[in-house]
Amino acid sequence: MPKLKPGTLIPTPEEDAAITAAAQADPDAAPLTDAEWAEAKPKARRGRRLAAVTKERITIRLSRDVVESFRASGEGWQTRVDSALKDWLKTHTPG
Repeated sequence: MPKLKPGTLIPTPEEDAAITAAAQADPDAAPLTDAEWAEAKPKARRGRRLAAVTKERITIRLSRDVVESFRASGEGWQTRVDSALKDWLKTHTPG
C-alpha cells in the first residue's frame, strides 16, 4: 500500500461494507461488470504519436555565447540549434 498523507482516515471493515452496500443499492452507481470494464478501456494510446524519425540523445560542447544566444530565443532553442546545423550541412561537408 502506498504511503498515505498524514490525517488520512481508513474505514473499518464494517464501514467499508456499509459504503459498498450503499453504492450497490444506488441504481445510478451500479458497479461495472468485467466485460463492461474491458469495453471501457481506451482504444487508442494516449500521448504524442511516435515520430517516424526520432532524434538521438547526445552530449555536445558548444561555445557559451552560442548556447546563450539560442537559449535567449526562448522555448524550442534546442530544435533551432538542430535546424541551424541542418542548414549548415546543406552547404558544407563535415570533416
